[in-house]
Amino acid sequence: MTSELDSAAGRRGFLAMLLAGLVPAGSAAPPTARVVFDHDAPNADLTGWKFVAVELTFAPGSPSARHLHPGFVLGYVLEGDFRFQLEGQAEVVYHTGEMFYEPLASHHIVGESATPGKSARVLAIVFGEKGKALTVPL
Repeated sequence: MTSELDSAAGRRGFLAMLLAGLVPAGSAAPPTARVVFDHDAPNADLTGWKFVAVELTFAPGSPSARHLHPGFVLGYVLEGDFRFQLEGQAEVVYHTGEMFYEPLASHHIVGESATPGKSARVLAIVFGEKGKALTVPL
């Protein structure tokens, strides 16, 4: 089964099989599943860490301040277009339904709505050590 899970199609099929077992007999249709994001996990021992989910709304013309997260971040664009850049990388615009990853201690230098006159909403899942700041200004 490992070879089947090596491809995105194999992972989707495996997930669909798992979800099929959750649907009662006689239901109209099983839930659908699609892989939204696939990224290697960082080499980190998460003992003593926590996960915090934060919904962020970026109003038009109101970018986030430059900052870093001592841990790492998974982001999901809930609504709108989100302009994003980490130091040393190209600027990217993520759209509704897309995800991004910030490696450990990356410098987040651009975070804002990419559409004039429209907000962007992002769900950020921040992984960090308990008792320490999750965000540090630059």
